[in-house]
Amino acid sequence: MLALIRIPVILLYFILLNLFLLLMCVVRPFHRNNVHYSARAYGTMARLLGVKVVVRVSDKLNPTQPVVYIGNHQNSYDLITICSATQPGTVTVGKKSLAWVPLMGQLYWLSGNILIDRKNSSKASNTVKQTIKKIRERRLSVWLFPEGTRSYGRGLLPFKSGAFLIARGTKEPVSMICASNLHNKIRLNRWNNGVVLVEVTAPVELDKSRSVKEWSDYFHAQMQEKIRALDEEVAELEAAQ
Repeated sequence: MLALIRIPVILLYFILLNLFLLLMCVVRPFHRNNVHYSARAYGTMARLLGVKVVVRVSDKLNPTQPVVYIGNHQNSYDLITICSATQPGTVTVGKKSLAWVPLMGQLYWLSGNILIDRKNSSKASNTVKQTIKKIRERRLSVWLFPEGTRSYGRGLLPFKSGAFLIARGTKEPVSMICASNLHNKIRLNRWNNGVVLVEVTAPVELDKSRSVKEWSDYFHAQMQEKIRALDEEVAELEAAQ
């Protein structure tokens, strides 16, 4: 019964929110903080879904320094949970063709996200080179999901190397954005869907002590451990309620 009320309310809120964000981006197109404010706005939808999202950010992050952020990609609810941790001056990377998707595509483009032209080459190396070039030109941070796809409860999937090649190419540090487990967390017929913890870790420089593959494996292990710790903390918080 609750879902029958919640779904249309969420849908209406989502449409109005996107219209507002589109207007914001038309007024100040490609502003370096458009993605940050848009992500914060989407995060307000968490209340409608009955979930409390708590974001913790390391005080070792320098707001003036570009960072390559990597996050765990779980499901479609990431838009309102882990994305709430998007830091100022951060963008994502998408295909240039996304700009032609009605409403959402224009919003994605005007937000200032990096659009990559893969018309002439679908190779990952071409995407990495274009991303590095745009990050250097605009002095922005970039957020990538190194798993490359949503995990849907399968745990943290193996990492692809793109994020770490970009970090090496831009000579910028890597910071993890880790969210506690979302699999089967949110149910539309349940009023209280508990807590989601999101943590933005201190940046780490990718020095020459490890290869790109070794850094990828290192961050995979670190993220896996951080998610495990967050899941344990969530269990304790929800048990105390």
